[in-house]
Amino acid sequence: MTDEVVPPSTKPLPVVGGSQPITQPISTPLALKPGQSRVAVLGAGSWGTTFAKVLADGGSSVAIWARRAELAREIMQSRRNSDYLPGINLPRGIQSSTRLPEVLEGAEQVYLSVPSQSLRENLRIVRELIPDGIPVVSLMKGVEMSTRSRMSEVIEQELGIDPERIAVVSGPNLALEIAKEQPTAAVVSSVSLDTATAVALIATNPYFRSFVNTDVIGTEFGGVLKNLIAVAIGIVDGVGYGENTKASIITRGLVEMTDFAVAFGARPETLAGLAGLGDLIATCESSLSRNNTAGRLLGQGYAYGEVIAQMNQTAEGLSSVAPILELAASRGVEMPIVSQVAEVLAGTLKPRDIAPHLTTETDEPQGE
Repeated sequence: MTDEVVPPSTKPLPVVGGSQPITQPISTPLALKPGQSRVAVLGAGSWGTTFAKVLADGGSSVAIWARRAELAREIMQSRRNSDYLPGINLPRGIQSSTRLPEVLEGAEQVYLSVPSQSLRENLRIVRELIPDGIPVVSLMKGVEMSTRSRMSEVIEQELGIDPERIAVVSGPNLALEIAKEQPTAAVVSSVSLDTATAVALIATNPYFRSFVNTDVIGTEFGGVLKNLIAVAIGIVDGVGYGENTKASIITRGLVEMTDFAVAFGARPETLAGLAGLGDLIATCESSLSRNNTAGRLLGQGYAYGEVIAQMNQTAEGLSSVAPILELAASRGVEMPIVSQVAEVLAGTLKPRDIAPHLTTETDEPQGE
């Protein structure tokens, strides 16, 4: 994949994840109303499309990049994304294209919603197209497997921008519920409170409220770590264990999340907020959660490869297990729940034998 981006006047851009270039233009860009912001969303999966709707319902003019021409066409013509958000009508404030220059032209904020493991490759394609000086916002919850980097770190490395321009969004944000306009909250985090506030103002509407903080480390790790606990909850759910087991895992899982994040510089109160406890509850308890679903399939006896084959969307928790355990080991943090999830994924532990909430180094009673 080349780093060079060729304007659409010469030939179409390559598409990450596909071997053939595809184009679907924005037919007629919407004129901005007085005071209206123009924003871009890269990624038209369930979360990217949902967040585009959040932004449009908050009053912004939104351009969303879709990898597939047929999906961009459906969003433009039918106001639907039936692959990822069945039954949801999208507002007219959203336009879609496979042409990255069109999507990014004039954007005042850029939101990234692509699989975490392909973020770096995507950024190398778009970095010359992103307007100077604007906020770049991560909607992703993952750690890059090859470098152990958080998404904001990958953005900083590939775009070469000041961390004060980077923000991340996290919280109890199940896409389909938000797309149905069920009230929820999120947190926008940046080392710059001004940047976090600017993004939160755009990413707020009558059913979606954005709070702010400056603890990017805690906010990002909260979003990553809760996925791993959700996989564990899915496993015991698939096995058939009840609410006591799940409550024990959620509670002790929050301890693991907090110990890990604090070891890397996070503030413990962040893990007790929307990006930690809030996201943990939603992800562990909902059948809409991709990580919970992946765990449930593992608990029902499917092998790791079979689970991947059945999932039509990325379950970030599965790819984050190994890098998180390596990072934990580098700081001397014990993570018995995540360790047993890794054993189930490797096929060395039967799902029915998982009892991570009981795991300690000795039989001596331990402090809570």
